[in-house]
Amino acid sequence: MPEYICPNCHNPIYDDEALLCLYCGESLRRGAGFMGKIKYARLKIITAVLVIVILVIFLIIMAR
Repeated sequence: MPEYICPNCHNPIYDDEALLCLYCGESLRRGAGFMGKIKYARLKIITAVLVIVILVIFLIIMAR
């Protein structure tokens, strides 16, 4: 089981499913499930993917 470090109190957390720190009670800033991972993913990656998808859709529409 991988160790995760709490961003607030810097104590190790060994529970893969924990969303709150066992020591300080603060959020571990981890996503819960697919939608949570999207929410906490890097904004630049999501923005780049959306721009690429929009450009591809535009090119497909213009090619008709």
